[in-house]
Amino acid sequence: MKTEYETKTEEGKRTVQEMKEDGVRFIRLQFTDVMGISKDVEITIDDLSKAFAEGVPFDGSSIEGFARISESDMYLSPDPDTVRVFPWKSRTSDGLEYKNASVVCDVCTVEGEPFAGDPRWVLKRAQKRAADLGLKMFVGPEPEFFLFKQNGDPSSTILHDRAGYFDLAPVDKGEETRKDIVISLEKMGFKVEAAHHEVAPSQHEIDFQYDEAVNMADDIMTFKATTRTIALKHGLNATFMPKPYSKENGSGMHTHISLADVESEENVFFSSSAPYNLSEKALSFVGGLIEHIGALTAVTNPTVNSYKRLVPGYEAPVNISWGQRNRSALIRVPATSTPQSSTRVELRNPDPTANPYLAFAAILSAGLHGIEAGIKPPEPVDEDIYNMDDAVKESRAIGALPGTLGEALDALEADEVVREALGEHVLENYLRAKRAELEEYRINVTDWEKERYMKYY
Repeated sequence: MKTEYETKTEEGKRTVQEMKEDGVRFIRLQFTDVMGISKDVEITIDDLSKAFAEGVPFDGSSIEGFARISESDMYLSPDPDTVRVFPWKSRTSDGLEYKNASVVCDVCTVEGEPFAGDPRWVLKRAQKRAADLGLKMFVGPEPEFFLFKQNGDPSSTILHDRAGYFDLAPVDKGEETRKDIVISLEKMGFKVEAAHHEVAPSQHEIDFQYDEAVNMADDIMTFKATTRTIALKHGLNATFMPKPYSKENGSGMHTHISLADVESEENVFFSSSAPYNLSEKALSFVGGLIEHIGALTAVTNPTVNSYKRLVPGYEAPVNISWGQRNRSALIRVPATSTPQSSTRVELRNPDPTANPYLAFAAILSAGLHGIEAGIKPPEPVDEDIYNMDDAVKESRAIGALPGTLGEALDALEADEVVREALGEHVLENYLRAKRAELEEYRINVTDWEKERYMKYY
């Protein structure tokens, strides 16, 4: 099989030798399906050099949103630059200790061409379009998650603590688990910027240093798997479900965004003479996000449960607006002491169930359309929108995000820019799966319905 990674075989071999010396025995070939679920094929360390050179065949028809049964033969092309060695050890039944490692893969056809249904390729394609304009997107996500007591039940949602924002141990009972996750990530080469307890009980946040969008999407997927694994070792369940409790704040994945010039690597969002230090490109990027926010929400908030987070009263953005340092707005311009390098915008509606490859691709494409079309954002809003009267919102044309997944999917189907960003293959399979999810939810009878109606009717 001919792939673009054949030229990196020697680099891969050196990595293989280093991993053998570190006790690595198994390699997880990691990729992501259209729904954002991490998948892997496991090989031994001795087969990794061959995998770098030739790829690894697999049945694509068994993966959600990939290929039909008649075109199921596909290949994984591992990217040597993404090798991560998991720092914890496993043990065989006879006491032998060993380590595992992962490597992120691109999905290819049997002809060695990129597969149109591979979410990583969708993001690479969007970055290529940006590069043609001399630009590259960098992102800094802030994923939140809950830790629950396992108590022998893998689906338990028993709260682990009653701590709140920035609380410390012993009130924050998840502190040691969170530190274990951070240390493990750092050993794997992650650059962790901050970690802390969040607003809701048993809720936590770990933030990463800015990086190029494809690299960050890779890291988000590895981070999720690492978090779940470390939590289990502490007797806890970790979940990235946006809203596990109806009366508590939900988990988001606020995403900080900037564009850099490909050649100079300078931050093109910065302008020393402009309000908020936002350049014309930055303003138009914001304009593009707002123009396409309905369709974007279908990708950045992809589950039925996502829309139970996006409701008034729980610090989640529900109003289509932007402003400086305004945490009640959908998009804010964070304060920074290093504006030339750090001027950015923060999109606050995404949640951690989003497929990061598709989410970042859609965000980038919407922003680039704003730049190319010269779209200007509405006037900024720096007041507290959470407590703003509805009549005032209407007078200032402050709209609302889609209230349900169905509304967001309708917006996606009507939006040519975001549709094109996803591509026909991904779009068709994404819509099919999400419409099916909606229908399953529609016919499901919940405990709330039983409690509310059985005693009266």
